Amino acid sequence: MAIPGLTIIGESINDSVPSTKALFDAGDLDGIVALARSQAEGGAAYIDVNIGSRSPELMAEVVRRIQEAIDKPLSIDTPDPQIARAGLEAYSIERAKGAKPILNSITVSREEMWRLYEIRPFKPILLATEVLLDGRPQPARTAEQTYQAAKYLVDLARKYCPGIGNDDLIIDPGIVPIASDTEGNLKRLLGAMKLIHEDPDLAGVHMSVGLSNFTVMLPSKRKDGSPVKSALESAFLTKAMPLGLDMIIGSVKRKYELLPEDHPAMRCLEAVLQADGFDAIMAVRRFYAE
Repeated sequence: MAIPGLTIIGESINDSVPSTKALFDAGDLDGIVALARSQAEGGAAYIDVNIGSRSPELMAEVVRRIQEAIDKPLSIDTPDPQIARAGLEAYSIERAKGAKPILNSITVSREEMWRLYEIRPFKPILLATEVLLDGRPQPARTAEQTYQAAKYLVDLARKYCPGIGNDDLIIDPGIVPIASDTEGNLKRLLGAMKLIHEDPDLAGVHMSVGLSNFTVMLPSKRKDGSPVKSALESAFLTKAMPLGLDMIIGSVKRKYELLPEDHPAMRCLEAVLQADGFDAIMAVRRFYAE
């Protein structure tokens, strides 16, 4: 059972996933379509489509083939304007029952992506991981910088997409692996979400993260046999959803749930939030070693 209020963008059609890459390498578009169908049947509201650095023509063909098979809207996932253009041009609003596609993602250094809105109106994912300092993109290292990056990107959306409403905007404040978080990124992320959520000018915007990135490099199970990844991802959702997170790029096979405060994964996240540097990593190691 999905968490009420949480929209899942199915993550499986991504060239960075070894099994999916093998399908792309083999030219097995039937296999790609089967992935789309299984995610739609599993409850994904959107299907992410990331072909890596392959050709724009392939993106167009993949979009068409998937839309012939299912009626879920798609998330065109690429930093390449030409690949994005091909995906948007191939996308059928009618096949998606009138739903706009998502374009993932736009940063302060990818302003050219906005011009694609003239081809096909989309819901942009605004990746607020960079901030302009002295006119140059720099990593957003604090909650305030992430919040300011989000505000800047929202202003760009309103500039390039006349009439776009907050309900069509998706802010991604950037999630990093908890197993290597020595720089306090979890604190930055949750702090930025709070600032975004409390800003009346941003009322109604959506917030999303690539949730599987949170638990890369971690084992699947704890020493006692209980799950590691799904537990920590659920703990993150428990913390983040009250701060406005309502979308994730995630797996329909993962059991996401809201956890009680005394759950071991919740205690782990609290320990990480209270720690600094290497101590934060050790808190995670203690969790999965128990």
